[in-house]
Amino acid sequence: MATYILLMKLTEQGIKEIKKAPRRIEQATKGIEAMGGKLIGFYTVMGEYDYVAIGEVPSDEVAMTFLLGLGSLGNIRTTTLKAFTKEELAEMVKKLP
Repeated sequence: MATYILLMKLTEQGIKEIKKAPRRIEQATKGIEAMGGKLIGFYTVMGEYDYVAIGEVPSDEVAMTFLLGLGSLGNIRTTTLKAFTKEELAEMVKKLP
């Protein structure tokens, strides 16, 4: 499965309804699981972003579908990073000329 790191910022709507955040996070977790994925970690953070999540999903298409659905709710905006393990990096480097 592909690994993604999500950097999230609350929108005006999201901060106004912050008391609903725990329920929204639980719903998102169930949503990613229903799509064949897994939430590895979720953190509320201080600084430029409000949340950071690490998840695994079967494909880029599944990731994009999940992110479109998440964004369409209007509570957060995401920046998504596709992540590679150190083992995957080692395999990529081996292929360099």
